[in-house]
Amino acid sequence: MNISEWIAENWMVSQTIQLKLAYSLLVILSLWLLRFFGLKLIFRGVKNPKDRYYWRNGVKNVTNALLAIIIGSIWIESVGSLATFFGLVGAGLAIALQDPIANIAGWLFILIRRPFEVGDRIQVGEHAGDVIDIRFYQFTINEIGNWVDADQSTGRIIHIPNGRVFKEPQANFTQGFHHIWNEIEVRVTFESNWKKAKTILEDVVHTHADQLTRSAAKRLMDASKQYLIFYTNLTPIVYTRVIENGVSLTMRYLCDPRKRRTTEHKIWEDILTTFAQQEDIDFAYPTQRIYYNAQEGKSETRRNLGMFSPKEDPSAGL
Repeated sequence: MNISEWIAENWMVSQTIQLKLAYSLLVILSLWLLRFFGLKLIFRGVKNPKDRYYWRNGVKNVTNALLAIIIGSIWIESVGSLATFFGLVGAGLAIALQDPIANIAGWLFILIRRPFEVGDRIQVGEHAGDVIDIRFYQFTINEIGNWVDADQSTGRIIHIPNGRVFKEPQANFTQGFHHIWNEIEVRVTFESNWKKAKTILEDVVHTHADQLTRSAAKRLMDASKQYLIFYTNLTPIVYTRVIENGVSLTMRYLCDPRKRRTTEHKIWEDILTTFAQQEDIDFAYPTQRIYYNAQEGKSETRRNLGMFSPKEDPSAGL
């Protein structure tokens, strides 16, 4: 009695099933070795981390697909039984595994439509960060923002189900145009020389943003080939408006999404240093004061209101 007959007699496993098990183990081992040595060759020849990531995922997906096809052909004997098998499995999955199916469909959507790729900075719902991995059921981001000011990393890794791409909009900071508009508001008092302050701000923002404007113009032309994106003016600008406690001067400029905080830091340091040297410019902030028109109003207004004393009235000696 050979080993196969002994197993069939004592473990109640037929020789046909034993043969299929042996073939299955051989296929699994062969594909695992193929994947192992294939990845070693790829990692030896490909040095770019992003390219290595795509090769690794590609090899893994191909070997998984081959495994499913070959194992299925070993265990399923005919086309009719194959159709029945997939029909039953599909019906069960549709009822019991709605979320996993949605996640797989989301994975296919991400691969085909490419709303984002590994390396992009995105926001999905309330979560924002840099995409660092995309898999069958979920994609992973390195979180930014949250309790950390501006757009810097929190250090947390967030795994988001792929199915979320069908339920929530995705904001991509780096796809297409590759730049974002940023604004910094500076408030000066009504008594300040606001025109001088505006000139200073224009000089500062041009110093830090002009080089980005030149590169953005080229990227805008590239983006317009894929999206309906157009701007008539890409140069930095300072807008003026009056608010309740002073004059608001808002700098609007283009910046790299990953350098927004660094850019603000440099611009604010220049503003603080320059304003400190000006005797006729003061920052405005919420405060309370009493305005006595008889003493602080313009001379013509005070005369019309009869608020000049005889000694102060310029027309008293006439």
